[in-house]
Amino acid sequence: MKYTKIAYLVVMVLLQRATFAQASYNKSEINQIEETLKHYIEGTANGQPERLKKAFHPDFNLYSVVKDTLRVWKGQDYSSNIKEGEKTNRIGRILFIDIENDAAIAKVEILMPERQRIYTDYFLLLKYQGTWKIIHKSFAWRALSKIDKK
Repeated sequence: MKYTKIAYLVVMVLLQRATFAQASYNKSEINQIEETLKHYIEGTANGQPERLKKAFHPDFNLYSVVKDTLRVWKGQDYSSNIKEGEKTNRIGRILFIDIENDAAIAKVEILMPERQRIYTDYFLLLKYQGTWKIIHKSFAWRALSKIDKK
């Protein structure tokens, strides 16, 4: 009985250490992913194309559905629409991040009051060469409701 209690305590201590190590690893990685997403959010809002280059892989594409048809937009075309210093009224927030090793997904909401829309962006990110990059963006939008406008 005594050995069972000792074994149980050892296992619990090891599990706590493993959980703490995983949480620390994920926190560091999540912070890096948040930084990548902020480059996207703030780069588009503040007219900073260089920040988009930090966020996006050069070959990334955007996907959406328009009138029941898949629309594919080259990322370079999207990025070229962001003009240096040309600010837009976009308010972004990160809703969630899920990570597994060198792959992650993220959901971001972009409020665009002038267009009376809220965009929801879904990102696929990969970490390579020590940096997280957005390699895929899918998005949808909805009209602002009276509740959203408050």
